[in-house]
Amino acid sequence: MTLHDDPAVVRILAADGTVAPTPAAEPYLAAVDGLADADVEGFYRDMVIIRAFDRQATNLQRQGQLALWPPSLGQEAAQVGSARAARPQDHIFPSYREHAVCRIRGVDPVNILRVMRGLTHGGWNPYDPKNGNTHIYTLVLGSQTLHATGLGMALVLDGKCGTGDPERDEAVMVYYGDGASSQGDVHEAMVFAVSYQTPEVFFLQNNQWAISVPVSTQSRVPLYRRGEGYGMPSVQVDGNDVLASWAVARAALEEARAGGGPRAIEAVTYRMGAHTTSDDPTKYRTSDEEDAWAERDPIARMRAHLRGRGASDAFFADVDAEAQAVADDARERTNALGTIEADSMFEHVYAEPHSLVEEERRWLAEYEASFDQGAGA
Repeated sequence: MTLHDDPAVVRILAADGTVAPTPAAEPYLAAVDGLADADVEGFYRDMVIIRAFDRQATNLQRQGQLALWPPSLGQEAAQVGSARAARPQDHIFPSYREHAVCRIRGVDPVNILRVMRGLTHGGWNPYDPKNGNTHIYTLVLGSQTLHATGLGMALVLDGKCGTGDPERDEAVMVYYGDGASSQGDVHEAMVFAVSYQTPEVFFLQNNQWAISVPVSTQSRVPLYRRGEGYGMPSVQVDGNDVLASWAVARAALEEARAGGGPRAIEAVTYRMGAHTTSDDPTKYRTSDEEDAWAERDPIARMRAHLRGRGASDAFFADVDAEAQAVADDARERTNALGTIEADSMFEHVYAEPHSLVEEERRWLAEYEASFDQGAGA
């Protein structure tokens, strides 16, 4: 039996967009039935817009405007569904590929591009209300799970969860990948989360490849069972089904806010692009594999579903136009960002002046001056 016909996986939409819930999805169907047409169409709009932005960012990197870009192509449903399930008071800890999550929470996507252009060590202020309690990207694998658990412990100690007031109780959701799931930080975070019963959701996006290492090399059992091993309720969801991703994340966050302790979700999806723009996935995976997952494209699935619900051509045209406008805006503003002076790398390394840093600063100045002297000669 494969993932795609496993009844234990929560799935509501089949790959062709028809409603075909698995037995595991039954507890979530009532919540999905309560969604308005505008909500469901909004999920699709979010996915299409972020894919257009993502492709534009990849192009910007190829054209020398960014140092690096980690594409989210193919993972839109897992991100959009889970992000839309969170409440405004919840705290979000992304890894470095959660472009849809950040945009939904209010982060200006160009602030992500500033990070990848090398213009900032952070990108945005997590405590600025317009950023929706969204913490900055973390490129050190798994470390954000410790940060999230620490905040979750604080919420417990401060009495900000489990009070019975869903409008005020807070939760934490942390994103990480299948590769990061093998990091010691993740397991330590889970130990403390269960010990302190933090109001936390560990949201694992299993995109099948930890750079060039397949998930089968990392684990002989489904990754969601690692959460079970620490004593937290865990579920596996079809990460290319935005309705299932939303419903599962919504339930987990509600239970966590109410004082039920941490939960783990494994959203099974696929990284359709490269790990980053410095990676060549053709070196380690086959075209047959890519083609098989392309048939489960989350956007194509949702588009087919909306067609079946009666969505109009005008709606799809409007979404495509908005997506193009967002992508164009990102390009224009990125090209206008400018650069920074090379010697700024020496700032903020230590709190106090350091002799080695100053020595390297002098070396760079002398090195650059040598070019100026050569030009004058």
